[in-house]
Amino acid sequence: MSDNQNSSSAKHPKGLYVLFFTEMWERFGYYLMLGIFSLYMLDSVDNGGMGFSPVKKSDIYGTYLGLVYLTPFLGGLLADRVFGFRKSIIAGGLLMAAGYLGLALPGEGSFYIALLLIILGNGFFKPNISTLVGNLYNDDRYKANKDAGYNIFYMGINIGAFVCNFVAAYMRINYGWGWAFGAAGVGMLIGVIIFIAGTKHVKHADVMKPVQKEDMPMSKIFSYVLLPVFIFGILGYFLPNMLLGHPLLQTQQNDAFIIGCLPVIRYYFLLWKRASEEDKNSIGALLSVMFCVIIFWAVFHQNGDALTIWAKDHTDREMPEAIANVAQKANMAQVVTYDPANTDGTYFHNLPEAQRPEPGNSLLLFSTELYQSINPFWVVLLTPVVVGLWGFLRKRKAEPSTPAKIALGMLITGLSTIVMVAAVSSISMEDEKASSWWLIASYGVITFGELCLSPMGLSLVSKLSPPRLTALMMGGWFLSTAVGNKLSGMLSGLWEGFENKGNFFLMNFALCIVATVLLLVMLRWLRHVMREKNIH
Repeated sequence: MSDNQNSSSAKHPKGLYVLFFTEMWERFGYYLMLGIFSLYMLDSVDNGGMGFSPVKKSDIYGTYLGLVYLTPFLGGLLADRVFGFRKSIIAGGLLMAAGYLGLALPGEGSFYIALLLIILGNGFFKPNISTLVGNLYNDDRYKANKDAGYNIFYMGINIGAFVCNFVAAYMRINYGWGWAFGAAGVGMLIGVIIFIAGTKHVKHADVMKPVQKEDMPMSKIFSYVLLPVFIFGILGYFLPNMLLGHPLLQTQQNDAFIIGCLPVIRYYFLLWKRASEEDKNSIGALLSVMFCVIIFWAVFHQNGDALTIWAKDHTDREMPEAIANVAQKANMAQVVTYDPANTDGTYFHNLPEAQRPEPGNSLLLFSTELYQSINPFWVVLLTPVVVGLWGFLRKRKAEPSTPAKIALGMLITGLSTIVMVAAVSSISMEDEKASSWWLIASYGVITFGELCLSPMGLSLVSKLSPPRLTALMMGGWFLSTAVGNKLSGMLSGLWEGFENKGNFFLMNFALCIVATVLLLVMLRWLRHVMREKNIH
């Protein structure tokens, strides 16, 4: 008996919960690694880190985040045409597990090989599990609940993202960086096991649609898209520096990434241009939204770089006594000892004299990576609120359209940066630390924006994509994420150059407002395209 038949009276198919727990463990590993990534790169070699400079750290952070979301273009394409979704998800999970375990090994060579494995693995995993979620809702009994299904799926992502940082802090404090990365690998393996065990509930959604005459053959895609990506990337790395005497976009890696993306962007443009009349508007609408949400990811993913540095250097992380006693017993507190002769680069360098302990005494701090759990905490807390809000408005026939939710999310994201402007204004940066409540508040605001935008974006791709191109268009969504992620590293690389950090956050606010205006200008057209497809 099929999963559909078994769950005829349910609002959501059983397969959703298999994918929920698979994604929860995958995101546990992914965000555990990401939460300590910048800190690991900045930490000294003697202490087990990589000893990179802040500029090199931001460059690698942005490039990694960009590439990890660029490869879903290839992974989505191969799943659509060759492997199917389930095989791609399993292969991607195993590659990522190998990468996380590889980060536990010492040396710069193994560091880059491990990152490559994670990048390739995510390419096969990420677009295809999101596509399977959408395919489960093709049944008429579930279609009305697709947005809610993506919100539930999104909550699974963030349960994993919340828990992982506590595991990371414990493993790092007590055993070192390698053990923390090893825990990420174990989490990914658990996710693969859950997916294999529950595959019977999703196999009916693993259907490859036939190729149409207007679709580009695989041989041409490799010749006209993938090969040019490598060629353009190599040219982007060397040519601007040779012709101008300096990189075009801060570093040679930035030039290589952005210029290397051009053939993929051209492919999606030609996909729209060559599409049939039936598909052209829906593809064009999706590409337009993807262009705007680049800014969302550029701002949002500074949580692992610029906001992590804010938490590390400018946030009062001292534990209240009641928490410190428990945390110390559980070996979860970061211990810092005060040496008045050596405060540069330490927690004490901008701590007011009145808050410093006696020389030789210690403070117990919240580990910096724990601040990465604030966003997923808000997601878990606010997801039922947002789902309930949309349901309340739906019953009164006042629910915003999916594009309107995305525009609202972009605006709210901009407001979160204003909270950080206020945080900067609340202290003297040289000799004071800001309250943790500023970061908690900023993450709360941006999380509300995220819940309006990110799951709705996945839902929109699933709704508007031509069926045979769903995974490929999901790859396009992740391409926009890739460019935004790389841009987040580029923007974070400007952090040190802003004497007034408030201006850094104002720059992010301005970018969000521009993207919001673009979405609002397109809103009527986007609604029209959805009505054409009989989608609400």
